[in-house]
Amino acid sequence: MAPALGDIRAAGPGDLIYIRPDATSRKDFPKLWEAAGIALTRGAQVIVMRREES
Repeated sequence: MAPALGDIRAAGPGDLIYIRPDATSRKDFPKLWEAAGIALTRGAQVIVMRREES
């Protein structure tokens, strides 16, 4: 289960976003990646997990 893309975009300072390896298989992954980028510019911390961390 992933949060709504709007919720990811709205993230900001103090928020953590974890992107798990299996997220890349989602049909909407490009939109998710874009939303994470917006959150990053708003001050959220985005963590891309490796396979061995999931």
